[in-house]
Amino acid sequence: MSTNNQKDQTRSPVRKILDVFGIIILLTVLGYYGNQTIQTYLGQQAIDETGLELRTLEQALEVAKSSNKLVLANMSAIWCPACRKLDKQVFSDERVKAKLNQDFVYARIEYGSPEGEGFMQNYSVTGFPTLLILNAKGEKLVQLPINYEPEPFLATLEKVVEASPYTNPS
Repeated sequence: MSTNNQKDQTRSPVRKILDVFGIIILLTVLGYYGNQTIQTYLGQQAIDETGLELRTLEQALEVAKSSNKLVLANMSAIWCPACRKLDKQVFSDERVKAKLNQDFVYARIEYGSPEGEGFMQNYSVTGFPTLLILNAKGEKLVQLPINYEPEPFLATLEKVVEASPYTNPS
């Protein structure tokens, strides 16, 4: 009998189960981190493809005050497939970008950041993507419905602009 066969026969069934369990755990962990890395990479690509200037909420509020515009705050997670879809299908559309640049100041708030945690608490956000329209004081005016088609999204933005006079806080 070979040495390997002798070792196999002398290992207890519990030890064999633990070895298999350890391999399963290792593969699960590697799969999780591999998937997270891929999703993050794809998310960053989608963000870059929008061509939108990325601002923190604080920066966006400052610009909104000086330009008399509303803030479109986008609460997203870089690894989120729905957020990526919104970036690729809506925020990358030239008409949407033109409308945003004309009437809004865009802020992207990342879920995993300290800003994201505060944003979720301050505005009672429970998921992502979440799109909020804020005035220059940071007060929530409306939460936009998520729509992955540019035309209905543009129509919603137009309704917001028509219904909400710009507020420039003193």
